[in-house]
Amino acid sequence: MELDHAAWALLHELRLRGKLDGNVEGDMVRGAHESSVSPADVLVESGFAVRKRTTLMITAEGRERHARWARIEAGSASEADLRLAYERFLPLNDELIRVCNDWQVHSGGPNDHTDVEYDWAVIDRLARIHERLGPVARSMTKSSERFGAYRGRLAAAFAKVEEGEADWFTSPRLDSYHTVWMQLHEDLLLGLGIERSDEVRA
Repeated sequence: MELDHAAWALLHELRLRGKLDGNVEGDMVRGAHESSVSPADVLVESGFAVRKRTTLMITAEGRERHARWARIEAGSASEADLRLAYERFLPLNDELIRVCNDWQVHSGGPNDHTDVEYDWAVIDRLARIHERLGPVARSMTKSSERFGAYRGRLAAAFAKVEEGEADWFTSPRLDSYHTVWMQLHEDLLLGLGIERSDEVRA
């Protein structure tokens, strides 16, 4: 079965998130798909995903097919643009890892966020990373439009952090700043055909 735009978008989201529950899946495709067959059903029928109760999970076949779809054409100008953006992204990624650690840990133990001065110092560091990411993220869209959504999602998470909602910094249960950043990082690796293990060794 040939996948349409909505099915590819869902497969891509499924690959980045690892799994989707029924509510998230429904929110993603509502209003974006006119067929009587849902994108999730298309993925299941194609063998690219399986349902386990209310959870949608990607299959090995789905990961393989998605990897070919997500890969920017090797040797192309688009790949060169994305590689340059990726190289500019990596130092920011190192900084973000340290900032997220400092958000979670304070004075040798878990950060209970009662030290307001400490928390705002960490948020200020995140703000500087966020500002510097802007031009890097914009340059990614020259390679593929799919990278265009990350800036808005990161900005939305950062706004929540500034409003005092601590979970929006690093919580894996939300589209927190760290969650969206990790998805962007994974998407860059997919676009360039880089295995995460190879990146770690490098």
